[in-house]
Amino acid sequence: MTQAMRIEDLHPDFQATFKRSQIPYLKNPVVRHLVQFASGLARRPKSDPEVSRRVVKLKNCRIRVYEPKGDKSGAGLLWIHGGGMVLGSAAMNDAECNTFVKTHKAVVVSVDYRLAPAHRFPAAIDDCFEAWQWMLANAEALSVAPSNIIISGQSAGGGLAAALCQRIYDFGGQQPNAQVLIYPMLDDRTSEAVENDPVAHIGWNNRNNRVGWRSYLGEDPDARQSLPSWAAPGRREDAKGLPACWMGVGTLDLFLEENRAYALLLKSASVPCEYVEVERAPHGFEILVPDSDISKKFTRSMYDYMAH
Repeated sequence: MTQAMRIEDLHPDFQATFKRSQIPYLKNPVVRHLVQFASGLARRPKSDPEVSRRVVKLKNCRIRVYEPKGDKSGAGLLWIHGGGMVLGSAAMNDAECNTFVKTHKAVVVSVDYRLAPAHRFPAAIDDCFEAWQWMLANAEALSVAPSNIIISGQSAGGGLAAALCQRIYDFGGQQPNAQVLIYPMLDDRTSEAVENDPVAHIGWNNRNNRVGWRSYLGEDPDARQSLPSWAAPGRREDAKGLPACWMGVGTLDLFLEENRAYALLLKSASVPCEYVEVERAPHGFEILVPDSDISKKFTRSMYDYMAH
């Protein structure tokens, strides 16, 4: 019988914080609304004297544009927030986007994509694609080299980042310089494997994962067979032509196996892939415990890759 995950299974650096940070079951829309509201209070928009920020309205969504107030390096980042496809907003990552701008003297465009279930597939990926096209079309005005842009995201945002790279390739468009996937939510088949439910993964569990995927792709898993691979990028069978990748995940993350599989898929297609696993780390560890040496090492690996 599969055993439930315990706080004691986590690395000691994470135990106290995650003991206080349990996510409720998200199937009820009232619960999702309350979690979204609480998250907004906890991660309020953050200004920075070294970074200018503005909101641009696109056809179906908004984007947040962050620029250094001083010199620019010519680099850019398209950032996609997490939230299991049903939660989150671009504003929740203001601090991270500000840090990236200052660290790399780069321009960041963060996508406030439409959330499921009010907006099902392909709404979220359509919004990300539209933001990518806007960034390329405005590259000169932003002082960004189109060949020097990275696409990145966390969790569901990481999955959308991978999906966006697939969609760009399939449409024959300009690919990003690289994709940086932070414990990405890639494969809906994980959520339908009910044997994952009793594990009760800390940080993000399979019951909520199923809510997220079914909210986005619909209730019938069989009907998803006709969708393009970038509906659930972990389903793709050939990664040929996709951009170089950095991917990181904890060994106690629900997404561990699908992340491993995607890294192998990229490498089998000769796509350069730097893959990082963090022992005894759950989903979202470096967000909730940023001052841990383990979190700092993980983040430093990601930033070093982006700088390169």
